[in-house]
Amino acid sequence: MDYTEAFRLQRELVAARQRGVIPDQLILLEHPHTITLGRNGKREHLLASEDILQRAGISFQETDRGGDITYHGPGQIVGYPIVDLREWQRDVAAYVRSIEQVLIDTLADFAIDAERVAGLTGVWTGGRKIAAIGVHISRWVTSHGFALNVTTDLSYFQYIVPCGLTLPVTSMAELGVRVEPQEVERTIARHFGRIFEREMTVLAPVEMGEAIL
Repeated sequence: MDYTEAFRLQRELVAARQRGVIPDQLILLEHPHTITLGRNGKREHLLASEDILQRAGISFQETDRGGDITYHGPGQIVGYPIVDLREWQRDVAAYVRSIEQVLIDTLADFAIDAERVAGLTGVWTGGRKIAAIGVHISRWVTSHGFALNVTTDLSYFQYIVPCGLTLPVTSMAELGVRVEPQEVERTIARHFGRIFEREMTVLAPVEMGEAIL
């Protein structure tokens, strides 16, 4: 899904969740090649001109999530939880730590030993970042979320300083784990439901759209 279309969908779901007309949602998708800059990001962490990005087939988007700059693309599972924290915990730090735990537990199921790094946001393995996290909270309802590198072409990270950190990135594939994205998505959803104590139900995109109306 194009990034701007996913951003529009998130805003519609957030508004519906704030009105209390839908339950919590977890959107799982992939984006075409896109670089996004968070509201606290530094433009100097973009290492290429927009002309170079266009020639490489990469779109550039400024957005309202937390965090710095990151890359999204094929082979990367992006998760956008739309969660009303008033019905879970009114604690943004606990929410981010719980998203990290969802990803750590997901990776453990594929025999990847992942962890947090003190003072940093995201999930790491062997000193390399395998998942990025950047969230937005509006009236206690979350949007944006996480990006997990599954079969991501890591060469695209050359155009940025990922999350403002001069540290390497990795993927499940680079670590020797070859798995279908759908299996990873199912595992993410299972751990998300367990950690956030939610019963997970799969919705087709058309059903999600109808829920907003």
